[in-house]
Amino acid sequence: MFAERTNWNLAGNRLSEALTRHRASGKRLCDLTASNPTECGFAFDSEVILAALRNPAALKYEPNPKGLETARLAVTEYYSGFSAQVSADDIFLTTSTSEAYSFVFRLLCNPGDELLIPAPSYPLFGFLADIQDVELVRYPLVYDHGWQIDFHSLQQAITARTRGVIVVNPNNPTGHFAKEKELAKLNELCAARGMALIADEVFLDFGLSDTRPVTFARNVGALTFAMSGLSKIAGLPQMKMTWVIASGPEELKKQALKRLEVIADTYLSPNAPVQLATPVFLGQRHGFQKQVMERVRKNLAELDRQLSKQKACERFEVEGGWYAVLRVPATGSDEELAIELLTKGDVYVHPGHFFDFAAEGYLVVSLIAREEEFAEGMRRVLSVF
Repeated sequence: MFAERTNWNLAGNRLSEALTRHRASGKRLCDLTASNPTECGFAFDSEVILAALRNPAALKYEPNPKGLETARLAVTEYYSGFSAQVSADDIFLTTSTSEAYSFVFRLLCNPGDELLIPAPSYPLFGFLADIQDVELVRYPLVYDHGWQIDFHSLQQAITARTRGVIVVNPNNPTGHFAKEKELAKLNELCAARGMALIADEVFLDFGLSDTRPVTFARNVGALTFAMSGLSKIAGLPQMKMTWVIASGPEELKKQALKRLEVIADTYLSPNAPVQLATPVFLGQRHGFQKQVMERVRKNLAELDRQLSKQKACERFEVEGGWYAVLRVPATGSDEELAIELLTKGDVYVHPGHFFDFAAEGYLVVSLIAREEEFAEGMRRVLSVF
């Protein structure tokens, strides 16, 4: 009865089952995977947010495949902060980055075609690819005084069926930004092979340096699709507003925009109240981001303080985003370690394999967990070593 593409193993893994049992027990849990900004103790201006949703214009239906112009213009204004001139005509509004990915996957790929994805990276891609009948091929990120793309392996992974390269900027969970030299090399590869670049930039605002990072939204060397949205930028995942921006060589971009318009017109996904409120929501981002970065810096400082007292573990360099990667002694599998920390230490962390690390000995922790909980949780984690 069911399609083969949905033939997933739906049984819970050992860690998820252990987490369910722990929560059912009622015992206090230090959750170092916390990533929902609406549940991490950040302050939002509820009056402004709710008032923005009470726009009388929402009572009128104005279908537009690209989304309402007022919302798209607000997105262009956002990118001006990155010195990127983006046209509202090149923007399509969607309800989630997952939907944006699905639009682009359908645009670029026939069933069985391939897309290259970084490893490590977050596990969403596998399900999106299955649903869209796309094959994923991993290219490694390597760590040597900072993370970088292994271009030799990336080139080796390209086949006749490769349609594009996915870049997460900054990567989740490694927290590194794409560099100008890497972008130039990606452009060279993609342009020569007729491939597209797909850039997920939901964490673009959360850099730890004062230098503004490079955004793929202004890329012209290859056909490019840059994605972001309110979920991370403004800490409003419940408002379901994201976008995809097409850029690149003019003729290719024109063809892509025409085809994307048909796809978007078929769905007409974003709702009017949130589209109309988008300029206000984007205007609220500054206060939210300030809170996030203050907490990220404090939690990083606390993590470094605790790590300085022992020699068994280390953290990798973080340039941006909400996560830190820890290198820990690989005495067993990362899943077994995470289960032990949960059942014996009442602390929940992500094992490295959740993010597709190639080897054992990695844990990933959230840097937006509440500060006291983060400090206590890290004490429990490091006490094991």
